Amino acid sequence: MLRMLCITAHPDDEAGNFGGTLFHYAQRGVETHVVCLTPGQAATHRGGAKSDDELAQLRRREFAASCKLLRLTGTAVLDYPDSRLDQQNFYSTVGDLTQRIRQIRPHVVITYGPEGGVTAHPDHSMASVFATMAFHWAGRMNRFPDQLQSGLAPHRAQKLYYGTALFALHGRQPISPSPASAVIEVGKEGLEIKIAAFKCHASQAPLFPIFEETVRGWGNQELFPLAATIKPRKTEMETDLFEGVAEIFDL
Repeated sequence: MLRMLCITAHPDDEAGNFGGTLFHYAQRGVETHVVCLTPGQAATHRGGAKSDDELAQLRRREFAASCKLLRLTGTAVLDYPDSRLDQQNFYSTVGDLTQRIRQIRPHVVITYGPEGGVTAHPDHSMASVFATMAFHWAGRMNRFPDQLQSGLAPHRAQKLYYGTALFALHGRQPISPSPASAVIEVGKEGLEIKIAAFKCHASQAPLFPIFEETVRGWGNQELFPLAATIKPRKTEMETDLFEGVAEIFDL
């Protein structure tokens, strides 16, 4: 069974940035997992929530509904503070994600690029940094050895991809995204499911019109640069994030 892990920062990221790809691979029988670092309690749009705790609970429910629509195999929303990921302890946060990678044992990991995606959100940037180091350190015996003493084994995911786009949003901070090396055709169904999954996040309803207009403008594609691979190689254009992946790989 092939496995994919997506690491995000906020509820709604799984749909808005990666939903087409996650649904595409779930339809192909791949185990798809999402780990979201924060419950999104600092969001501008609050859906009537009267406190951060109430908003966090609301957004967890919305996340669960979105993930069900995307047919995800496994999900988790962690308790890191929204809009303060850049202030968290680097080592312990990478350790948390390393543990998740060693537990889930994905073949492919996808996350944001360090620029923070088209919104340039600092939390997206930090999710990228934490996920990148966890991708590399999860396979090393000398990183977080306490996890290995507790029964986990090192795990080397075979490929790491960042999400990217061919445009920038007006009125946002400048970004320098990585050039795409993989184009995933998610199809009309994938696009519609992506939009519907995003709309499960009803607390963020003011964003729906601009989101839908933007993603319909992208078409039925999601783009990724290959950031790291277990097999040294030159960059080539791909149409499948699992291209060259072995179902069983010997450390």
